[in-house]
Amino acid sequence: MAHAYRFGIEEEFFLADARTRGSPRAGLKAFHAAVKARLDTAEREQLQSQIEIASPPTADIAEARAHLSGLREGLSEIGSERGILPFAAGTHPTARWRDQSATDKARYHGIMADLRMVGQRNLVCGLHVHVEVPDPGKRIDLMGRLLPFLPVLLALSASSPFWQGERTGMAGYRTRAYAELPRTGLPELFADPADYDRYVDVMTRSGAIADATFLWWQLRPSLKYPTLELRVADSCTRLDDAICIANLFRCLVRRVVRDRTLNAGLTAASRGFIRENLWRAERDGVQATLIDEAREQAVPMTELVETLLMETAEDADALGCSEVCARARTVAAEGSSADRQLAVFSAARKRGAREREALSAVVDHLARETAAGTGDAVGATRAPSRRR
Repeated sequence: MAHAYRFGIEEEFFLADARTRGSPRAGLKAFHAAVKARLDTAEREQLQSQIEIASPPTADIAEARAHLSGLREGLSEIGSERGILPFAAGTHPTARWRDQSATDKARYHGIMADLRMVGQRNLVCGLHVHVEVPDPGKRIDLMGRLLPFLPVLLALSASSPFWQGERTGMAGYRTRAYAELPRTGLPELFADPADYDRYVDVMTRSGAIADATFLWWQLRPSLKYPTLELRVADSCTRLDDAICIANLFRCLVRRVVRDRTLNAGLTAASRGFIRENLWRAERDGVQATLIDEAREQAVPMTELVETLLMETAEDADALGCSEVCARARTVAAEGSSADRQLAVFSAARKRGAREREALSAVVDHLARETAAGTGDAVGATRAPSRRR
């Protein structure tokens, strides 16, 4: 078990107009040009009002955090220079899908041509985590046995209580909106790697997909890297939450590698319980109770997190991430980004703010919290720009 389980984190952010708090109508070209010139591992996303940052593969948690913190700082600086607020959340509280424009890139033009209106409505941001596995040939088995853990990770990340300027009544609406796209949600329960390979081969030869990167499941084997890629999580407003979820996923991967019997033999009923738990996590976030198949009863998130931390304690110790994983306990007890957003909205309404003004307060909160701890606060004096 000396494998390092190196990981990489991809964070998708929204861009908001600092004046209207909606999607920017001007300044995006200059913003993206400045990001390209000044920041590494920051990329354009499918929509022009989004951007993605990433950490390089590493087993060093401090290195990953420092890299992402620096990128968040850089985005905040560039945004403040151009009247744009970058922020991390699963959905944008005020933006409208009809106002969005696709990024001018061949892949995205192809996706939009294929998805049509559904592609333009894809106004969501997620947290993606790659974890290297010792034997890439076993990823299909590992993927299936990791599925029962996805609802807990989704609940911890929930950051999308608003959609199209309205309260959804849910903590994590992002995955519900993303489900409009084909080939999303839970992967199938493949019998073995050959079964998966046949699926990809037929889908590709039939023209349904160009390659396996068009399988947008909540967990998938990477086509380019020897990793499993977690895709269920909302984009985390607080960097510490993203680091926590990434390392919980590392521990879970190591856990199923060292115990080949864990979650082996999942059935159609098992998949049904997972789907129900995903719905409960979407709806209620860390307030959810999830079905424990073995116990045949619903269990509160706080108890599930304690069980998860206990069952992965050996893995967290081996990977040196016990402290960052323990943050899940705090999130489960105190709430995720969704809870904080709703608190900001409610407080603004109680002060007499109109609904649009309250939503703008949420956007400001998200921008501040995204930048917090990176040496910059939205609206504060800017630090000198970092040029590379």
